[in-house]
Amino acid sequence: MSKVLIVAEHLDGKLNASTARTVSAAQALSPESIDILVLAADPAGVAAEAAQIAGISRVLAVANPANAHAIAQVLGPQVAQLAAGYSHVFGPSTTFGKDLMPVVAALLGVNQVSDLMAVEGSHAFKRPIYAGNAIVTVEAPAGQAVVATVRIASWPEASRGGNAAVETVAADAALPAHTRYVGLATGKSDRPDLQSARRVVSGGRGVGSQENFRIVYGLADKLGAAVGASRAAVDAGYCPSDMQVGQTGKIIAPELYLAIGISGAIQHLTGIKDAGTIVAINKDPEAPIFEVADIGLVGDLFALLPELEAAL
Repeated sequence: MSKVLIVAEHLDGKLNASTARTVSAAQALSPESIDILVLAADPAGVAAEAAQIAGISRVLAVANPANAHAIAQVLGPQVAQLAAGYSHVFGPSTTFGKDLMPVVAALLGVNQVSDLMAVEGSHAFKRPIYAGNAIVTVEAPAGQAVVATVRIASWPEASRGGNAAVETVAADAALPAHTRYVGLATGKSDRPDLQSARRVVSGGRGVGSQENFRIVYGLADKLGAAVGASRAAVDAGYCPSDMQVGQTGKIIAPELYLAIGISGAIQHLTGIKDAGTIVAINKDPEAPIFEVADIGLVGDLFALLPELEAAL
């Protein structure tokens, strides 16, 4: 039987929703047990939150001042040591997981399975390739532990209501001194997190300028939505890179996605393929975004968005 260890993602004492989505992927294995590993300077609050996820057997809490910040080279040796006895070690395919899990895989001497989107068997998984244009089945060696990142846009959040036991464990792995935390540069916003938001409004090259992007923010605020952008908008300097949606940005799966002035390059469509309802507004009726949109509105966004705001 499979035994799964999930590395929890958290920030500022709050558990990231990506962890509950990773649990859903683990549950698809029908494993004997699923444990969540929380590494922090003070893991109590995050561990208690993780214990509420349904289907969890245990939450393992590792308290170490060195874990105050998520540094892959520091967390990796601890995860690898505590992974002994587990058949699978999962992390979310977010910036956190993409940074950490390759380190864990290297320390365990195995190849990583990336962007796991479906479970075919205990060691067989599906993942996207070629910007999501094709799906490949990957089979990991049966005699090795499986280290994988989970494509969180492909999995729902596991339900709450659990009451798993929280156990304090120690990891005495040697930690490197040559890698240290300097600072975290991140945009401050009162809007929902882009990767976990249920509603997202994104702007593209058609918005025209950084100043004009305020019209996108205005609509997002009316909807209580997160704000995203196409790569073209980011490259043009309309907004920061952490707002980019797509193959080279963030893969998201909101219930509602509004694409404003976005033509719909394949790299962008890769990032929203799992969205629930896609609404596109573009003045070009031949824009590729209309091929995937559930609702399409052809017209001048500067005329249409104020009307939408007024209606809302």
